[in-house]
Amino acid sequence: MSDKFDYFVMLAEKRTGSNFLCANLNQFKGITAHGEAFNPYFIGDTNREKLHGMTLEMREKDPVELLERMKADPKNLVGFRFFSTHDPRALAHFLPDERCGKIILTRNPLESYISELIAWSTNQWKLGRGDKRKSAKVTFKLDEFRKHVAEYQAFQVKILHELQCSGQTAFYLSYEDVQDVDVLNGLARFLGVDSRIEALSTNLRRQNPGTLRDKVVNYEQMVEDLQKMDPFDLTRTPNFEPRRGPAVPGYVAAANAPLMYLPIKGGPEALVREWLKGIGGGDLLGGFNQKALRQWKRKHSGHRSFTVIRHPVVRAHAAFCEHILETGPDGFPEIRAALLRDYDLLIPEDGVDETYTAKEHRKAFLVFLKFLKKNLTMQTSARVDPSWASQSQALQGFGQFALPDMVLREEQLEQGLEQLAAQVGCDPYPLPDVPDSHPFRLDEIYDAEIEASTRDAYQRDYMMFGYKALK
Repeated sequence: MSDKFDYFVMLAEKRTGSNFLCANLNQFKGITAHGEAFNPYFIGDTNREKLHGMTLEMREKDPVELLERMKADPKNLVGFRFFSTHDPRALAHFLPDERCGKIILTRNPLESYISELIAWSTNQWKLGRGDKRKSAKVTFKLDEFRKHVAEYQAFQVKILHELQCSGQTAFYLSYEDVQDVDVLNGLARFLGVDSRIEALSTNLRRQNPGTLRDKVVNYEQMVEDLQKMDPFDLTRTPNFEPRRGPAVPGYVAAANAPLMYLPIKGGPEALVREWLKGIGGGDLLGGFNQKALRQWKRKHSGHRSFTVIRHPVVRAHAAFCEHILETGPDGFPEIRAALLRDYDLLIPEDGVDETYTAKEHRKAFLVFLKFLKKNLTMQTSARVDPSWASQSQALQGFGQFALPDMVLREEQLEQGLEQLAAQVGCDPYPLPDVPDSHPFRLDEIYDAEIEASTRDAYQRDYMMFGYKALK
């Protein structure tokens, strides 16, 4: 046991070496290192039904109880791995707790991104001693990587800020450090455990040896694309990089007009992008970082930036149709599975077909709204996805760098865009027709119960933006 800490956490992300770190910590006498104890979709690992006597259902109701049971272990200092997508209720409890030892494991984000792509391609997430290695070459996608880096950094900055504010320190490890026995023994000393190890665990092997050139199909294009991301300084561990405001790679500008769109996920993004292409007479400009965005603003005197907000019922319905009902690339299969398991959501498991009725759709949407109320108040282990996070929060995020000049409403979008075009000296451009693929229109199922349930989930947005019931 330890006199310094009651329990510990390994703060990491996918493909950072956390499995190998866990295997090595379990070699120390007096340490028990669990897997992903607060993963929303399993407890510890996919084959485990209970952890410290708690089932997944019990942990969902009371995540703090699992922490208390770990602390109560009479023989060992118990810890677990925690990723940014894990239960935020647990994070809020253990992060300020000085009796929780913090281990922060990081890896070059490019390496972790490529490793994750390979794991998804091969469906091999761990390579045991007797397992056959599966290999694959993957395609680097700049927009995906920008998102990966932004999420990676945001989690690290949040951790660092909380530790600074509470006067705590952590034990920092890089991916390469986990291969060093002396460093691991130093980690045990940090945790207050007296035992030491003499060799690394042989239970796991490295899954993707070789260089990036061996792993990436479009390696030369990747190198060229990465030159645009110099501010990220990829050779450094991300938690030590300078603090940044909101990630801005999603901002888009017209090719030949001084107009920039700041999308709020879950809004009429496809429609506005098409309008922006039309008024700008060409492809959109994107992939901005803060430096590039400032340069764009300096070059486009008289520029205007804008965003578009959407009625909460319309937005929630779009999120439900496009990410929960959807089983394709835009779907969220893990959240969908949790809804099917925990909320008695009744939808076709393999996707919507002709047997799915409007009555069933209304009932399923109400279940989703019930989930949203809990999710938005941090009462679930699932992430608060940007597609349904409150729009008032999104606007606050913009404000960390620069607020949009105009906040347009979808129901008055044509008039708003016409005024915006006039301000920058552009001729009016009609709204394009961008149909959705929802199985039923909202007006086919909308009623007072849906309105009340949405208002219950989005009270802040209703108050901030003055929304009324749909007519």
